[in-house]
Amino acid sequence: MSEVICLASWNADLVSRVPRPIARGETLMASGFSIGPGGKGSNAAIACARQGAQVAVIARIGNDDFGRMALDLWAREGIDASMVEVVEGEASGVAQILVYDDGDNSIAVAPGAGAGLAARHANAAAAALGRARVVMASCEVPQVATRAAFAHARKGGALTLLNPAPVQPLPDALLALCDLLTPNETELRLLAGMPVGTPAAAAAEALLARGAGAVAVTLGAAGCALFRPGRPALALAGHTVQVADTIGAGDTFTGAMAASLARGEPIEAALAWANAAAALSVGARGAITGMPGADAVRELLAAR
Repeated sequence: MSEVICLASWNADLVSRVPRPIARGETLMASGFSIGPGGKGSNAAIACARQGAQVAVIARIGNDDFGRMALDLWAREGIDASMVEVVEGEASGVAQILVYDDGDNSIAVAPGAGAGLAARHANAAAAALGRARVVMASCEVPQVATRAAFAHARKGGALTLLNPAPVQPLPDALLALCDLLTPNETELRLLAGMPVGTPAAAAAEALLARGAGAVAVTLGAAGCALFRPGRPALALAGHTVQVADTIGAGDTFTGAMAASLARGEPIEAALAWANAAAALSVGARGAITGMPGADAVRELLAAR
């Protein structure tokens, strides 16, 4: 039985390293280029598996080189891919990523075959979803698939976790199925329909009022904060680390949070665990290269 099931977007990351953001109509010379594994769902599943959870993915990929890259990767990471649909005539997803000298990044995603993930895929996996402890998804997969999966998860008593990125409007019906949202600050304000500068607490309260069970906001180097109805906010400071790049940090946070919750830990402990895992993940280049194992997270928390 899989403890955590992820509706997984899969993308091959095409990464160029440039000194700064590119202006409209401008060309910059890149200092490097690489192709590696990515996709918010796949990344979160890998982060979760590296924390010791038994993980399965529900995904849709093309029968191409990038699709085979995904299957090989999931096999190496010990992730169950038996619920993955491999399709002919459609390309697997790709993400074009620009990484800047300060470690920040910009990303454009073409989901390819992943855009066809649908309610039927969740319905076919209803029994597995009902037995899981945590079911997670991101906004890189179609909302109709997430709603169906979360409905099956709720019937079985699983926790549902949504990383609402890339940010898009979320209907109240979906928010009501989310036990936990994990946006960053920008995503949080956009989801709440509030302007830049709005306090995170106010934006989180707006989402809680619409039905979300809890909101864990990632704050970059400043750490993270947890908001729940009728409870005081819980803020955790960030860890001081050397930053190579921030690709995959949010996915690491989400996956580590899911693994901790699947172990039965309270959400406060899960938040601290995810905060530490995300901090460790930025120490190496690439979406999954720096994703830590459980021992490294435990050591960082013990040092603090």
